[in-house]
Amino acid sequence: MASAKIAPSMLSSDFANLASEAERMVRLGADWLHMDIMDGHFVPNLTIGAPVIQSLRKHTKAYLDCHLMVTNPSDYVEPLGKAGASGFTFHIEVTRENWQELIQSIKSKGMRPGVSLRPGTPVEEVFPLVEAANPVELVLVMTVEPGFGGQKFMPEMMDKVRTLRRKYPTLDIEVDGGLGPSTIDVAASAGANCIVAGSSIFGAADPGEVISVLRKSVEGPQNKS
Repeated sequence: MASAKIAPSMLSSDFANLASEAERMVRLGADWLHMDIMDGHFVPNLTIGAPVIQSLRKHTKAYLDCHLMVTNPSDYVEPLGKAGASGFTFHIEVTRENWQELIQSIKSKGMRPGVSLRPGTPVEEVFPLVEAANPVELVLVMTVEPGFGGQKFMPEMMDKVRTLRRKYPTLDIEVDGGLGPSTIDVAASAGANCIVAGSSIFGAADPGEVISVLRKSVEGPQNKS
């Protein structure tokens, strides 16, 4: 099985102190730092871009897990590669025609390619990208509509996770949206191993304890399998 990776969503952090927030999350046990990049077009919200990633990279060696909620992801490959992004996850909904070229471009810049799908997108759409000669290395199943933090977890999305885990036992399967201590068990038991959590970590009295709870839940099903 793929290893547990807990990725606090930095969208929920204090952006005025992003470097110290990143350091705090890593110190408390985070494996990755999840960076939400939104363009105000693919989703209505507008967040950060390559300049912020570049600034943060100077202060951390952590894996920067970038989720591109943008209409033209190919425009971001070179800037994010230069900025020091670690992972580059694009949306299948905007790359149905050019994903092979995009994956190659992402890898050529030293980043790890992933693909994401919105709640309304059938999971079958990502199969060709996982099975390609030059494949994505992660699938991100959105468990809320992308674009805003603080939404409620959609348990019906776990059918997608179960399908992916049965089909690809070693694939990194990420879930994002409404994850926390009350929803982690259903996600972990479905087969998710990469957990993005924002408000449930940053809003907690003890964020380190939440990270630990998430990890233990993911590792539980793996130990039984």
